Amino acid sequence: TSLDIQPTLTAHPTEARPQSVLSKQRAIADHLTTLRRSVLTPDEESRELDGLYNQISLLLATGDVGRRRPTVHDEVRQGLHFLLGTIWETVPVVADDVRRAVLLYYGEDIDVAPLLRYRSWIGSDRDGNPFVTSEVTEWTLAEQRSAVVAKYIQEVRGLAEELSLSRMPGDEGHALAKSIEVDRREVELDVDRLRRLENTPYRLKLAYVEARLARLLSPGSGEIKSEGEPQYDSQAFLCDLHLIADSLKADGFGNVASMGRVSRLICLARTFGFHLATLDVRQHSKVHEAVVAELLSLAGVTDDYASLPEEARAQVLREELRNPRPLLTPGAVVSDKAKELLAAFSVVREAVEAEPGSVGSWIVSMTATVSDLLEPMLLAKEVGLWRIRDGEAVSPLDFVPLFETVEDLANASQRMRALFDDDLYQLQLEARGGLQEVMLGYSDSNKDGGYWMANWALHRAQHALGSVAREYGVALRLFHGRGGTVGRGGGRAGHAITAMPRSVHNGRIRLTEQGEIITFRYALEDIAHRHLEQIVSAMIQTLVDGDDGPTAKTSPGFGGPAPTPEAEAIMDEIARVSVAAYRDLIDHTDFWDFYLRTTPVRWITDLPIGSRPASRSGGADPAFESLRAIPWGFAWNQTRALVPGWYGAGRGIAEAQAAYGVGALRSLYEEWPVFRAVVDNAERELARARYPITEAYVRGLGREGDHTLYDQIQEAYEAAKAQILAVKGHEVLL
Repeated sequence: TSLDIQPTLTAHPTEARPQSVLSKQRAIADHLTTLRRSVLTPDEESRELDGLYNQISLLLATGDVGRRRPTVHDEVRQGLHFLLGTIWETVPVVADDVRRAVLLYYGEDIDVAPLLRYRSWIGSDRDGNPFVTSEVTEWTLAEQRSAVVAKYIQEVRGLAEELSLSRMPGDEGHALAKSIEVDRREVELDVDRLRRLENTPYRLKLAYVEARLARLLSPGSGEIKSEGEPQYDSQAFLCDLHLIADSLKADGFGNVASMGRVSRLICLARTFGFHLATLDVRQHSKVHEAVVAELLSLAGVTDDYASLPEEARAQVLREELRNPRPLLTPGAVVSDKAKELLAAFSVVREAVEAEPGSVGSWIVSMTATVSDLLEPMLLAKEVGLWRIRDGEAVSPLDFVPLFETVEDLANASQRMRALFDDDLYQLQLEARGGLQEVMLGYSDSNKDGGYWMANWALHRAQHALGSVAREYGVALRLFHGRGGTVGRGGGRAGHAITAMPRSVHNGRIRLTEQGEIITFRYALEDIAHRHLEQIVSAMIQTLVDGDDGPTAKTSPGFGGPAPTPEAEAIMDEIARVSVAAYRDLIDHTDFWDFYLRTTPVRWITDLPIGSRPASRSGGADPAFESLRAIPWGFAWNQTRALVPGWYGAGRGIAEAQAAYGVGALRSLYEEWPVFRAVVDNAERELARARYPITEAYVRGLGREGDHTLYDQIQEAYEAAKAQILAVKGHEVLL
């Protein structure tokens, strides 16, 4: 298959519920599932109902918010809970769904390559989180590795229990028998166990596999051994599993091999390797700049790197990247900031040397120039993670720009064009097989430009990036930094995928699963299955509906035709007017004091729900610019105003309707998935809003004059509601 789908777990602090609450909710769901699905006797039903009522009463008496702020270690363990739970169980089911569907409708039994590979920022997202250190990232990598190896041991034991086949005539020449002979020379098993397994070759082989896996774990500590013989790696593990599957087929048990626990375990091993979830490291471009400036000064290259114009900076970086010598001499004294950042690069180098899939990308927040990506490449070179050998670059990492603000999104394609034109960066592209990943930020663009402008800017940026990548022959993978709420890019993932512009319909995608969304989507296997099959289904549809594929003008499942000039003009008009309306609100001289008074944002920034500080600048009363997008939206949610999910749409649609007519907007809604997705998401937010609650906040916490701004917001809400209903031709929301 051509699908490359990579959900990425992050520890963004939007999950306010403590584990005690989440566990009660899962227990309630389990009781409800049993009552719904099972045919129970009266006594069995009574016991289930008693258990259900008990869990509800206990939930009501359980604290809503934890008392202690979680550490990064806590967040990593929380991520492991989902990765080794519902995600582990669901991934092979989705792959099997695809395989069975192809077999049913096309009569071909295909090898379904891993459709889904999981990534994670938990324990490696350094941007704005001083608690994510190189030591924490090193611990995270080791914790994930030891956890997944222990999980494989459980799976191997289960498979051995199933494969009870006895010895058959002619086994001595069997590939399985030859493999076992190699195992006997390299692995020592208990004599009694050998005797018990003598006549069950598959169980004997799996006993050796288990022993090799167990050898990776230090007894009792869970740490990975590093001494002794060459370690059993994920590829060797896969080879053993394929050998078992091939042997079963040769012995006449093809269905057992292809439709049972063997194929499930092969899918798991191909998906999760010995690293479980590939980590990304993220850091702000200004941090890279400061450390590079320090190193260049110590090396005598330049003392004023930070003040150089962009082209001069880029030229210095190009020369140093081509220069084989390091910048630092042995024993050089550097600042704590430089020491820590270089240590993080060293951790990444050691990790990818041990397991290439363990770290995937180094993401650069607030990328604006070519030098913003060349700087982390130079730091990687300093620790031996990046180098030029025989005129070619050797790079195990993708260096990924992150475009977050409306301005960044508008300029994203030109910035990538400058990178693709850079001779030095072309070596990096070649080292990565021509693949370039680009991350798009949803939360900050919304906070910066409002709902409609952010959505339109993101769509246009995607189209432009796809076009530039195709022009240069670069394989593009977009990484969507979507949050949970509509104001942070949330909404139905499947619809968002099919609404992407055709220029990026290439089967490759990454998207974040943040905070409370991880729980919403992965707490229960049924919901996890439904979520993942929607993503896979949408990606399959976009893959066959690319620029060269068929079109379906009105189907909500396909990208539809390219937008007409009039369609783009309508979106431009709505975005232009809506952003003006949004800025009228947030730039009002009294707005920020109003927001701080009438929403619980001060309390939210102190909630012990994440390890990362809520503000980039710290302090009890952050400024609008420094407040992160998560508490910004969280506070609007608590007051039920939900401003980030619709504000400005009413005035924008009204202006477009006056210019083009309501019929044009209704046709656009029916025919263009982009317009439909933006309208539908705004409608859901409008339906969730509760302005009597918002007014209660303003009345109870505000001062004289605050009602003026409340009235402005409430009037904008009524206008947005009326215009959305007009576009859809409905009388009530939803």
